[in-house]
Amino acid sequence: MRFFAVLFLIGFTTLTFAQTANDSIVTVSATVKDDTSLKPLVNVHIINFNTVKGTITNEKGVFEINAQVNDTLHISILGYQSIRVKVTNDWVKSKSTEIKLTEKAYALEEVIVTPYNLTGYLEIDAKIIQIPENYRYGISGLPYGYEAGKTSPNAISRVVGSLFNPADLLYNFFGNKPKELTKLKEMKKDDTVRRMLESKFDRETIAIMLGIHKNEIPDILQRCNYSETFIKTANDLQILDAISDCYEEYKILKRKKS
Repeated sequence: MRFFAVLFLIGFTTLTFAQTANDSIVTVSATVKDDTSLKPLVNVHIINFNTVKGTITNEKGVFEINAQVNDTLHISILGYQSIRVKVTNDWVKSKSTEIKLTEKAYALEEVIVTPYNLTGYLEIDAKIIQIPENYRYGISGLPYGYEAGKTSPNAISRVVGSLFNPADLLYNFFGNKPKELTKLKEMKKDDTVRRMLESKFDRETIAIMLGIHKNEIPDILQRCNYSETFIKTANDLQILDAISDCYEEYKILKRKKS
C-alpha cells in the first residue's frame, strides 16, 4: 500500500513539475523571412498578445521575445500579410524557429483630383473650401495633437444614452469587453508597441486585441462622437487612445448612475 502511495506521489510531483515547466516564461526566438525569396525581413513587428509586450526583427530577420506555451504572437510588417503564431512546446524546447510571411498584392485604383474654383476673394473662397472644426489635444509621446471626442460639444451625449439603452452598440461593446479594453490600455506602456501603433493605420492589431472585426471600429468611434475625418486619418495609437478615453467616460458615468 505504501509502495503505491509513494509511486503516486512521485508521479504527481513529476506531472506537476512538467506542467510548471510548460507554464514558465522563457525567451523564444525566430527568423522571419519572405516566403518567396527567403530573404530575412527587417523591422517586422511582433506583439505577444498575452503579455502585451512587443519587439522587432534585427538586420538578420531575427527576434527574441519572452513567452510561454500557448501564448499568441502577432507578426506584421507593411506590405505583407500579418499572421498569428502560437508558441508550442516544441518551439520552447528548441528555442528557435523560422517564420515566413507572404507579400500582399496591391491593385492601384484611379484617383480623380477635383480642383477648387477659387475666386481670389478671401470671404468667398473661405466658404468654398470648408475647413472641418475638429477639436484637437496633445497626446503624450507624440509631437502633434489630434481630435478628441470628449472635448467637442455634446461629446458624451451618446455615451450617456448607451447607459440607458441595453441594445446600444456601446453598451454591448463596453459591457462584453472589459478585459480586452484593459489589455488595450496596457499596450501603450510598451515602447515598441507604441511606436508600432503610431506607424500603422490599418486597425488590425487593435481589432484582434478586442476580438472584433476592424470594420466595427468606425461604428464604435462614431458612437463616441469622433468625426469622420478623425476616424479616416488617425493612426492606430490615436484610435487606441480614443476608444480607451470613451471607455473611461463610460465607466465613470456608469458608476454615477449606479
